[in-house]
Amino acid sequence: MKAGVSTACLYPDFLENALSELMENGVRTTEIFVNTHSEVVPEFTGMLADIISANGGECTAYHPYTCPMEPMMMFSGYSRRMKDMLEYHKYYFDAMNRLGAKIFVFHGNMNAVAVPDDFYFEVFDELSRTAERFGIVAAQENVARCQSHSLEFMKNMAGKLGSRAKFVLDVKQALRSGEDPAEIVRTLGSGIVHVHMSDNNKDDDCLVPGKGDFDIYSFLALLHEKGFDGTVMIELYRRGFQTVSELTEGCAYIESLIKRIEERKD
Repeated sequence: MKAGVSTACLYPDFLENALSELMENGVRTTEIFVNTHSEVVPEFTGMLADIISANGGECTAYHPYTCPMEPMMMFSGYSRRMKDMLEYHKYYFDAMNRLGAKIFVFHGNMNAVAVPDDFYFEVFDELSRTAERFGIVAAQENVARCQSHSLEFMKNMAGKLGSRAKFVLDVKQALRSGEDPAEIVRTLGSGIVHVHMSDNNKDDDCLVPGKGDFDIYSFLALLHEKGFDGTVMIELYRRGFQTVSELTEGCAYIESLIKRIEERKD
């Protein structure tokens, strides 16, 4: 288990600037959140890879900019769109291979245009198999505005797809959906391969880790107990912090908790 910071935290700064600032301030593990097609092409991806390499860092996950298009392109039932979208995702997977990233973050369909679960799971399965050919793991994120918002949905997905069902657990999105992040961990277990981390209190659900009331130690200990060995990635909205140093302090805080958990005696 390791800690990191997503480039999404510094949006709308240009991606390369956000990545450089994080790395120059001591962040070594990151998630790349691309914002447009020009940031997916090999030349741009190569520049990002150079920034990471020059700073001795790593990219463990990749977040696509096309999330808002997924309902129309993948879940409308218009098979040609689905085929075209899967072809486009190969650009993403190629970029991920250049960056060394293994986890592809997927939002999926929206609540407002919900489709039957079985159809949804078929779509995800096809995406997962396409990603697998590139050595990539496609992982469903729980998002409050999407069909994936509920634990019940994710549990059904795991039941239908078995080991092919992998998940990104976003703490703030779980809270916005009325779900208990710890219960999601207990239920999905090793199916969780990536975490979007934030702290919270009664007034705000998106704070720098260590600045709220969430029992992060117990949450991480539960992840560890379930065999989680991925990245606990800080992902905040810009209003949730003032300076990059707050992000690095939050990352160091998570790292200190992970160290305590991994060094404790059972």
